[in-house]
Amino acid sequence: MEKNNSYELLYIVDGTLSEEAIKALIEKFTALINENGAISEINEWGKRRLAYPIDDKEEGYYVLVNFTSNGAFPAELERIFGITDGIMRSMIIRLEEVKKAAAEA
Repeated sequence: MEKNNSYELLYIVDGTLSEEAIKALIEKFTALINENGAISEINEWGKRRLAYPIDDKEEGYYVLVNFTSNGAFPAELERIFGITDGIMRSMIIRLEEVKKAAAEA
């Protein structure tokens, strides 16, 4: 059995979508992560101004998720984010790598 790793995911939903559409996307990805791992924390930052325009949009809805899963799932999750309308950006990092890099610095 493959070891589960801890990950941190930050994704930005298109801020021009309706509240219902934003909540539906968040629920979709929450369910997907729960099917393939375990969520330890979800932190919705809400609508914020982007550092730079993405597709001529100035605002996005930020969501931060901490979860554990097997090592193959984050690549599949990134693929799904890439083909989902309404997702502006996403980033997944493995937390052990971050701790190791911080200890070496």
